[in-house]
Amino acid sequence: MILRSRLARAAAVAALGVALASGVAGCSGSTGSSAHATTQSLDAQAFAARASEPGVVILDVRTPEEFATGHLPGAINIDVESGSFTDQVASLDKTATYAVYCRSGNRSAVAMDQMAGEGFTDLADLAGGITAWSQAGGAIVTN
Repeated sequence: MILRSRLARAAAVAALGVALASGVAGCSGSTGSSAHATTQSLDAQAFAARASEPGVVILDVRTPEEFATGHLPGAINIDVESGSFTDQVASLDKTATYAVYCRSGNRSAVAMDQMAGEGFTDLADLAGGITAWSQAGGAIVTN
């Protein structure tokens, strides 16, 4: 009876280990809060490569005033701190690929978490934000 109990416990532990390993492998490369979202933080060079891919939406989540002082070429602006952020991103294609940035990387991480929670599936932010972009020599426009 004791042996059977130990075997059952060992089997349960093994099953738990497999379940945990599968869950970890299934989320590999993902830092987001949604089980279906792929989120990542990219340095300026990798972010530039991603942003240049066809169909990628470049999303600046700073305030409109910050956006006006300079932004990445082709970026759209939706302020993550605005009360209408969730409503505004709801009109975007959740299956598109997004390159998200802010000034330093904090607000873009918040925006990606919110977007992942809303069902967006492919999100990356710019580590260090537009500050790192500028320091790396990335183009900034005002228009």
